[in-house]
Amino acid sequence: MPHRPPSPWTAYACLALSMALVGSYVALSKPLVAAFPVFLLAWLRFGIGGLAMAHWLKKPAGEAPMTAQTRRLVFLESFLGNFLFSICMLFGVSLSSAVAAGVIMAAIPATVALLSWAFLRERISGRVWAAVACAVLGIALVSLSKGELPNHAGIAPGPVLSSKNAWLGNLLLVGAVLCEAAYAVIGKKLTGVLSPKRITALINLWGFALVTPFGLWMVWGFKFAAVAPGSWLLLVFYALAASVWTVWLWMTGLKTVPANRAGVFTVLLPVSAAAVGVLVLGERLNGPQLGAFAMALAGVLLATVPQRAGRSRPPAPLR
Repeated sequence: MPHRPPSPWTAYACLALSMALVGSYVALSKPLVAAFPVFLLAWLRFGIGGLAMAHWLKKPAGEAPMTAQTRRLVFLESFLGNFLFSICMLFGVSLSSAVAAGVIMAAIPATVALLSWAFLRERISGRVWAAVACAVLGIALVSLSKGELPNHAGIAPGPVLSSKNAWLGNLLLVGAVLCEAAYAVIGKKLTGVLSPKRITALINLWGFALVTPFGLWMVWGFKFAAVAPGSWLLLVFYALAASVWTVWLWMTGLKTVPANRAGVFTVLLPVSAAAVGVLVLGERLNGPQLGAFAMALAGVLLATVPQRAGRSRPPAPLR
């Protein structure tokens, strides 16, 4: 018996919690980047996530066999959303700056809306465009109000910023935006034929396969005994949050919500990261950041609160 898609408000909650978790583990993963090389960290993440949801790989009885197109989409979802996004983001920040990364990533909601219009033929309402504008302005305020952030240690050799390399870093960050937007759009296509749990397990398996050569290379000579017990516990949380919880929540929400509207919820990624910085890491919240939080909330409300009867129409059902 096929599972019924969640109600709209349940779907909104899943999308919001997914992006909030992403922002949280991004903010809390700084010690992990210092303790593990990037590719080894990614390999361990996919490995732990795979062990946690190995039972999700089994095809449900009521699910049709995957077609060649579905298999290609699963691979692209993992390659773009897991593998290539991480590479573009980490190395892009190492060559550019954290402020530039925040401003460029503010383009994610608008990019998701454009790709959903181009590939899914979703109609973009004026309210969604207004929500996208609020998301872009909110993330830009967060980025510009925070001082230049140091690069993560160990991401790339010679993390000296220069105008010679900044253009390449910014180009990689634009690539990360496109990868994240493609992840949202492809995910919408996949939720029409596969369950959220199976999508989560399959793209994690592909991510593990793609990063394994790099992970095995980094294992050579790495001193695992030197890693503190607290870092191992944080690694488990990171792996479960990044590979299992956030992906399953996102795919569950996408079963009901159009991709262009779901893209607005990506504003919660940098907002939650800033909140963790204030509540956990002791950073101070200034006026522009408060304005960014208000802008982000306004964008989410514009995208989710139904219009008044008369001119509003219910969301189109999934085909």
